[in-house]
Amino acid sequence: MALWLFRAGKIGEYEIKFLNDSRIYLTWERLNTDLSKIKDKTDLFNILGKYYPDFKSGTIRNWTGQIYPMANTMKVGDWVVLPSKLKSSIHFGEIIGEYEFNPDAEEDYRHSRKVDWFAKDIPRSNFDQDLLYSLGAAMTVCQISRNDTEERIKAMHKNNWKTVSITSTDNETESDIERTVMVDLEEYAIDQIAKYIIQKYKGHGMALIVEAILKAKGYVTYRAPEGPDKGVDILAATEPLGFGNPRLCVQVKTGDTPVDRPTMDQLLGSMQNFNAEQGLLVSWSGFKSSVDKEIPSQFFRIRLWDQSTIINELLSVYDKLHEDLKAELPLKKIWTLNIKEDEIIEDGN
Repeated sequence: MALWLFRAGKIGEYEIKFLNDSRIYLTWERLNTDLSKIKDKTDLFNILGKYYPDFKSGTIRNWTGQIYPMANTMKVGDWVVLPSKLKSSIHFGEIIGEYEFNPDAEEDYRHSRKVDWFAKDIPRSNFDQDLLYSLGAAMTVCQISRNDTEERIKAMHKNNWKTVSITSTDNETESDIERTVMVDLEEYAIDQIAKYIIQKYKGHGMALIVEAILKAKGYVTYRAPEGPDKGVDILAATEPLGFGNPRLCVQVKTGDTPVDRPTMDQLLGSMQNFNAEQGLLVSWSGFKSSVDKEIPSQFFRIRLWDQSTIINELLSVYDKLHEDLKAELPLKKIWTLNIKEDEIIEDGN
C-alpha cells in the first residue's frame, strides 16, 4: 500500500467536491488528454510543454512528477490523505477505482479516481509533529514515505486515530518529490503553535485563551470557575461595563473528538437561560457534520471556532494580549519566501 498526499486547491476550494463526489481530481486546467495513453514521463513532459508553453521547464518537470502517478503509479487499495484547508483536520480515503478521463467534464475535474473516504475530519492535533511535517509538502500530489508515515498512519487507524509507537523500519526511501519539495512553512508553524497551546492549556485553560481573545476584541467577560460549567464557560458583552450588545454565551471544548449536535443544542439552551442573543461554540478538535449542517440555520445566532480559528483569532490580537499571557505563550513574526507551487523546483532558468 502506498500513501498519496492530495491537496484540494490552495484554499480548499475543491475540498467539498472531493468529499461529496468520493473522488480525487487532478485540478490542472487546460489538461485535456487521456493520461492512460501516456507512454512514460518523458512523453508526459513533452505533452505538458505544449499545453503550458508559458511555464518554465522546471515547472513542467515538477508537474510531470505530480501528474504522472494518477494513471500510471497509483493502485486500487492505495490510501489518500487530504489535509483540510477549511478546518484543522485531515481526511483519509482508499482508492477503489481505476483512473478515469472525462473530456466533457469541467477543466478541473477531467481526471479522477474513485475514493472511499473512510475517515473524515481527524483532528490535526492527534498526529505527532514529524508526521504533520511529512504531510506538509507544499504540493498538489505527492507520495509520502518518510518517517514511516504509512505504517504509523495504519497503526493510528486501528487505534481509533490515537498515536501509536512503532519500531522504525530504517529502510524507508523518500519519493523523488519528497527529496526536493518544500514544506508549507506557515502550516508547519501553525501546527507547532497548536501543539504548544493544547499541551499547556487543555481543559479549563483553553477558556482562558478564548477569554483573552474576547477581551482584546473589546468584550467585558465573566469566566466560570473550574468544575461543572452548567452549559457555559464564558459570558461576554460589550461596553459599558458589559451591559452592551451583543451578549454572548461561550462553550469551550478541548476533547480529542469533534463536537456533535447535542453540544450545540446545550449552548442554545444556555443562551436562552442567560438571555444571550448569540453564542460561541469552541471545539479544539472541530465539529462533526451534524453541527456543520446547522451553520446556515444558526448563522445569526452561533459562531463555531475550531483549532484553526482559535489560532487565527489569537494571532490577530496577539499584540493586545496581557503581557503575562504573552510571556506564557511567546510568539514572534518572521519573514519567509512566499513561493508558489510552480516555483518550487526550477532548473536555473
